[in-house]
Amino acid sequence: MKGYIYSDQLPMFGHKEIIGYGTDDFYVKEIEKDLANKIIIENHYSKKVYNATYIHLGVFIKNEFMGVLQYGYAMNPASCGSVVEGTEMNQYLELNRMWLDDMAERNSESKAISYSIKYIKGKLKTIKWIQSFADERCGGLGIVYQACSFRYYGEHTSSFWEWDNEVFHNIQMTVKKGTKRYTKRVHELQTNKDKAIKHDLRQFRYIKFLDKSWVKKCNHKEQTYLKHYNND
Repeated sequence: MKGYIYSDQLPMFGHKEIIGYGTDDFYVKEIEKDLANKIIIENHYSKKVYNATYIHLGVFIKNEFMGVLQYGYAMNPASCGSVVEGTEMNQYLELNRMWLDDMAERNSESKAISYSIKYIKGKLKTIKWIQSFADERCGGLGIVYQACSFRYYGEHTSSFWEWDNEVFHNIQMTVKKGTKRYTKRVHELQTNKDKAIKHDLRQFRYIKFLDKSWVKKCNHKEQTYLKHYNND
């Protein structure tokens, strides 16, 4: 199929495996998890990776490695059904992390997202929709998702804690001792709660339906796009 990048490895049967999508001058392609995580830690504003990510794509412009996109589960993986009714764990994705070099050409973010969606549609046939949140810290109110024809489903406010040069979601402040998520770092955060700075930030929900018949299953009301100058 035109635009798809395939593995060089010869399959035992059937077609070669899809590993990317794009053109000679601009494409997204699977990369190793460790490399993707390293780039995100070094460059993403959060300075941390998300452990429920399982798709790692590099962005290549004129054969230069210029960015990373990571897709996986939501923070509460099983919450998918509360967003779009009837969704199973293998039927949705969330864009967990994205970073592109400032030297990337104009509109590279929207092009990278669009190409990554083409890759997903070609390789992961069970995926019905993709969710992403525009964070108030990034500015733009999700303009890049609007350019990719995501639907806008409103905003909510989430709390984050800044401590020891790191930003934590509020859920990490409430994790119970003895549970899987209660890591050494979470213990340190909770112990130093009085020293942490709390930020309440707006989060803007965008969803791209790969299967349009699923739009009517969404439990949220679609809203008109926010304009970049509307910060009220």
